[in-house]
Amino acid sequence: MQLFDTLRGHKATLEIPKDRPLTLYVCGVTPYDTTHIGHAHTFLIFDILIRYIRSQGGQVTYCQNVTDVDDPLFERANRDSIAWDVLAKREVDQYLKDCKAMNFLAPDFFPKVSEEISGMIPIIEGLLKNGKAYVANGNVFFDVSSEPSYGEMARLGGYEELLKTANERGNNPNDPNKTDPLDFVLWRTSNPGEPTWPSPWGPGRPGWHIECTAMSTRYLGDQLDIHGGGRDLVFPHHPSEIVQTEGYTGKRPFTRFWVHGGLTWLDGAKMSKSLGNLVFVRDAVLQQSPDSIRWYLASFPYREDFNYIRA
Repeated sequence: MQLFDTLRGHKATLEIPKDRPLTLYVCGVTPYDTTHIGHAHTFLIFDILIRYIRSQGGQVTYCQNVTDVDDPLFERANRDSIAWDVLAKREVDQYLKDCKAMNFLAPDFFPKVSEEISGMIPIIEGLLKNGKAYVANGNVFFDVSSEPSYGEMARLGGYEELLKTANERGNNPNDPNKTDPLDFVLWRTSNPGEPTWPSPWGPGRPGWHIECTAMSTRYLGDQLDIHGGGRDLVFPHHPSEIVQTEGYTGKRPFTRFWVHGGLTWLDGAKMSKSLGNLVFVRDAVLQQSPDSIRWYLASFPYREDFNYIRA
């Protein structure tokens, strides 16, 4: 089987293990505004991949996470005057209903960030010990200068382009605690009203990227066969996972194949929560059968963006 690996930039042969299950980790939802057609497209890609591998006699151990500790979730909870964990539970319940309606295979592991934070502390401590991170006023940052290959997956053409893209996707280059504007958060002090957890550096919460490193390595091991998600994760999320995981474990590569699905467009604009132009699965299945939606989404080349046409 030939599979495109985003990091290498070309197709390569995926050898299906004969003596163990293939390991697959997919970055899951941040539980607000779930589940939209863009989510469905991403998870359909891996649903089909798992079914194919199993049809060839292989086994798959599948982990998909829930990012229920993250800035956008807290912002939405604050906007709607609802507790963040109540919002997260409501949206996860809806997501699971939508996955069942779409006949998606359930993951073997479905960890939530809020329940996995204790496992992140030793990884951050290990990165500090290995000289990959530094502490500043209760925050811990990954030192990107310690990994010259950082960001190569994105093929953005240099530091300035990496920084520009990171800034567009949540990075704060003006944080006075940082040594380099591109350094990313491993642990941060919480803002007023946000949840906090204890740590050796003071109360706070984890950064986005370390969450997936902790969950993927806990449930699937230090090295994965396939790691997937939407194309919007090609930078900075997945390159950050690579350098912090390899910086902690000392094992390379962290993942044999990086697989990314294209983004969904609607009426000439990218479907996104920020634009509010979402088509929800719960509405789509009232107009078309789930099998019809699966077929429609699978008809597009999976790595390419596509324009969704309403029924």
